[in-house]
Amino acid sequence: MAPKSNKLKEKKTSETKKKGGSSGNKNNSAGKKTKSVKKSSTGLLRDPRLHRSVGFILLVLGVYLFLAITTYIINWFAADVGNQVINSAENYKDHTETVSNWTGWLGSFLAGIFVYNGIGIGSYTVSFFLIASGLKLLINVRLFSLWRWFELLIISFVWIPVTFSLIFSQHPENILGGLTGYQLKIWLQAYLGNAGLILLIILIPVIFSLFDFNFQFKRKERKPVSDKDKVPKSPKTNIEKEELYNTVEFAVDEQESDELIINKPENGTGNNYKIEEEKNLGEKLEDIEDIGNSETDDPDDVELTIEAPKPVEETEKLPEPGEHFGVDTEFDPTLELADYKLPPFDLLKDYDINNVLVTKEELEINKNRIVETLKQYSIAIVKIKATIGPTVTLYEVVPAPGIRIAKIKNLEDDIALSLSAIGIRIIAPIPGKGTVGIEVPNQNPNIVSMKSILTSEKFRNNKFDLPFGIGKTISNESFVVDLAKMPHLLMAGATGQGKSVGLNAIIASLLYKKHPAELKFILVDPKKVELNLYSRIERHYLAKLPDSEEAIITDTRKVVRTLNSLSIEMDNRYELLKDAQVRNIKEYNAKFIARKLNPLHGHRYLPYLVLVIDEFADLIMTAGKEVEAPVTRLAQLARAIGIHLIIATQRPSVNIITGTIKANFPARIAFRVITKIDSRTILDTGGADQLVGRGDMLFSTGSDVIRLQCAFIDTPEVEKLTSFIGAQRAYPDALHLPEFKDEESEQKTEYDPQERDELFEDAALIIVQTQQGSTSLLQRKLKLGYNRAGRIIDQLEAAGIVGPFEGSKAREVKVGSEMALEQFLKDLNSNDTGLE
Repeated sequence: MAPKSNKLKEKKTSETKKKGGSSGNKNNSAGKKTKSVKKSSTGLLRDPRLHRSVGFILLVLGVYLFLAITTYIINWFAADVGNQVINSAENYKDHTETVSNWTGWLGSFLAGIFVYNGIGIGSYTVSFFLIASGLKLLINVRLFSLWRWFELLIISFVWIPVTFSLIFSQHPENILGGLTGYQLKIWLQAYLGNAGLILLIILIPVIFSLFDFNFQFKRKERKPVSDKDKVPKSPKTNIEKEELYNTVEFAVDEQESDELIINKPENGTGNNYKIEEEKNLGEKLEDIEDIGNSETDDPDDVELTIEAPKPVEETEKLPEPGEHFGVDTEFDPTLELADYKLPPFDLLKDYDINNVLVTKEELEINKNRIVETLKQYSIAIVKIKATIGPTVTLYEVVPAPGIRIAKIKNLEDDIALSLSAIGIRIIAPIPGKGTVGIEVPNQNPNIVSMKSILTSEKFRNNKFDLPFGIGKTISNESFVVDLAKMPHLLMAGATGQGKSVGLNAIIASLLYKKHPAELKFILVDPKKVELNLYSRIERHYLAKLPDSEEAIITDTRKVVRTLNSLSIEMDNRYELLKDAQVRNIKEYNAKFIARKLNPLHGHRYLPYLVLVIDEFADLIMTAGKEVEAPVTRLAQLARAIGIHLIIATQRPSVNIITGTIKANFPARIAFRVITKIDSRTILDTGGADQLVGRGDMLFSTGSDVIRLQCAFIDTPEVEKLTSFIGAQRAYPDALHLPEFKDEESEQKTEYDPQERDELFEDAALIIVQTQQGSTSLLQRKLKLGYNRAGRIIDQLEAAGIVGPFEGSKAREVKVGSEMALEQFLKDLNSNDTGLE
């Protein structure tokens, strides 16, 4: 037989060699079939239809067993078997048939096993477990956490059977504890005794209560509360609590394709993302299962995690604005206005729109459209996380492995088209998160009130030198920053996009935080109508030139003088810092308050100076280099001595915001602009052209760009604020800046009739006729050289016919008509004759 077997082997090998490549192909095809079978089997196990079917079966079984156990217990004594002792299987069978049941013989049989032979009424846990498992597979509702299930099992399988068996110890057949509970009670009594068993029954619920409710057995010493510390609490207002946002997760599981399932803390309630206040903020949110499949064929299979708002705990009571500034043993800069009160929050309007009006249907529709659009370009998505903000919702996309981020970035316009929305902005990737962000505007944007920012914990508890709140982030957190650390701020945006409101928000924030002795504003308003409301607080918070009548600067000539005066103040302050041997204003003031600097040597308390310019483009157009040079110098050097600049403009073009200015303004705010070029001019990146307007803005500090919704403060609110401050006792006058003398005025020579040009009167007549005091005009009309025409203009200025030099503007003509000029020249000649 051996030779035969060898021949057979050789034959087989020869046949295999003859087939050669065909056999290899078959093996490959077989391997492919095996892989396809594995894929199909894996797909079958992950099929949501299978999950729903199994879930529905478990749900029906749980309800069936619940009815069987309930009717079994109800009809137990009605069957007249409650006093019979059943010890054999036959008696048990007769007993089971005797007890009537709504679920028939099978239900009675199962109930007898679980209730009578099992753990009594604790067997309800089995039906609850089947129902919970069915709901989890069917609609992805998770009833209890793992810890809750552990507690339920211990109570049902141990505590309830033993307790009821101990109470009804004379009736071992009693179904409340079951035969298993009866046997367990006997076993525990043998080892622990009756006293130990009773202590164990008490110990189990006490241990669980300590874990669940976190009781603390500490004696609290009550301190006597003075009347000053008793502050009435306003019910459910934003004054004592801030709308911080915790993570409440919502998931679209792969088993769930039609509904959006909400998972939230057990003791929290919610309706369309409007989450009521929770008692226990330390409760952790339940985990959402990952779909685990990197490739998705259906948008409904993509997991969606949503961050929704949740009110937070009451903050610790701070001293309310309005309390008096007390006197210290050290030097107190506020002593002159010691009775000054900071404005109360009631002056501001609460728009009472605290809940983000974004429905789950809107989120689900946007999610599906994003997934479908990306799918059209072969971009698979694993997970989407949505963060709801007041104006936009951020969808954080986790692409499948191997997907290029630039590919998603290039689909910005396609996603905007599919969502039928403006203001779509893609952040690829989000710094520090490893995800791609897609910002989609909400259909119903929320108004962020200035009151909600100022009453927030971030604003009230910060230790910044110059804190201001500008708005809220996408996650609805109050955004508060320190102007002293910026140190200057540049704002730009098209007309009507919120620049002036943003300036009012910054000024209001500082007015709510600083005493008049600690802060002064220099307000420049070329439009003459935006900042005029602050003239009421001139003697409290404003600074001006000594010879200026109005503190709000609207004239271009005064702006140039004010900027140069600030430069002189900067130099003077640096001299003080040098003498005090300190490096910045904070160290200097601390030394002065500690009385380590002598006022007789010129030292004084230095308040912060904030220069606010509402329309910078107009100043550049009219004065040019005369404005740009001092602004650049202040931006470069003024940080250390407490002078900070806030500049706003409508035209963020390169000739307005030059490279020199941008280099010294690292903090920038961009409201909506028209073109991408304007966005790059202000932020050095795109994005501002894709904002939705009405306070939607981007805040850049050089490293990253944050999208914010600017807080809204209306004109009546500003009027109430300034009226409250203006009604209090003030300083005698506004803070006077150093006097600045124009070089032009110093170079003026007095009028000398002996040196008057022979064409003086002809030149005066031409200027009065044309009403233009221009040197070039005299050159053309009188055919003169520039030097002679300039001398005649100087003589006309000295005589009082034309005004002083105004930069690129023509000089002002002070004589209105030819008749007035004729009389003026007669008086001038008669005075000259008298002088001779």
